[in-house]
Amino acid sequence: MSARIKIDPFLPALVVVVVLALIWPQPGVTGGILHADRAATWGIGVIFFLYGISLATRRLLESATRWQLHLVVQLATFGLFPLVVVLAMPVLSRLMPEDVGIGFFFLAALPSTVSSSVAMTSLAKGNVAVAIFNASVSSLIGVFVTPLLMAWYLHATGGSMALGDVILKLVIIVILPLVAGQLVRPLLLSVVEKHKVIVKVADRAVILAIVYNAFCDSVAAGVWSGQSPTLLIEMIAGVGLLFAVVYVLIALFCRLVGFNHADTTAVLFCGSKKSLATGLPIAKVMFGTSPQLSLIITPIMIYHFLQLVVIGFIAGHRAAKGEVLEAIAEDEAAEPSLVAAQPPQKSDDA
Repeated sequence: MSARIKIDPFLPALVVVVVLALIWPQPGVTGGILHADRAATWGIGVIFFLYGISLATRRLLESATRWQLHLVVQLATFGLFPLVVVLAMPVLSRLMPEDVGIGFFFLAALPSTVSSSVAMTSLAKGNVAVAIFNASVSSLIGVFVTPLLMAWYLHATGGSMALGDVILKLVIIVILPLVAGQLVRPLLLSVVEKHKVIVKVADRAVILAIVYNAFCDSVAAGVWSGQSPTLLIEMIAGVGLLFAVVYVLIALFCRLVGFNHADTTAVLFCGSKKSLATGLPIAKVMFGTSPQLSLIITPIMIYHFLQLVVIGFIAGHRAAKGEVLEAIAEDEAAEPSLVAAQPPQKSDDA
């Protein structure tokens, strides 16, 4: 199982840009010499344009009829997660700064991942078609539901957000490029598939630019200098507990309603994951150049690390379980033919 778990180079790259921002923030601040803020803003549109080209709508329609599974995944993603965080907020508010609490709810309100959910579901012998549908649809739903949830939370905690402006910006930099990508998909799909490595590097470079710019602005404004040395440990523990609670609740529900192994795997992996690739662009639109942005996005960054490592190990375990179930099913399917192949036995009375 361990042989299947590989360290994604993107993870150490995230650590490097954060450390670089802590050591030398001036080049990456908004308006700085590197113009990281502009690269991030323009790059968001590029990411979703490329995603629009890669999105295979035909494959989405293949599993559209499995509405029970889709409903469970989306309710877990946009309902269960926020509920767990709201219930835990009295404890979080006593242990962590207000902006970190906002970050935890922002994490809870985000859509699921796309490529990671599908890859892990495939590895674990799960229902890949269901994973593709839910991971892709979740990102589209998140453009509208995540701002709505955040507006509700900020209003409930005494804050505010220009919801209409945020959704309009997200439509312009997310939905429109995605639609444009779909329109030119017949023309550019072969080019994108031929240069997958370049597309992947460009996608992750934009995410790194957003993280770098956010941390540079925060460090330059002195946001992190006044925080407790134990804050990072508390955030890691909080994120780990959130993942564990949600994963266990989803697993219990799947067992209660009797989902099979393949469907349970898809629901678990899609319903318990959160998208850093979608979350950071949304955070950039919502909170702009606020110095507190790095505090807000840190929970989703930690969660990204955690879900890749933990789900990777779980996927290996479920893959082994899936192979056993497949072998049992094959044996059971073969039994009737073996019985039919037996020559008729003479009875003792003959």
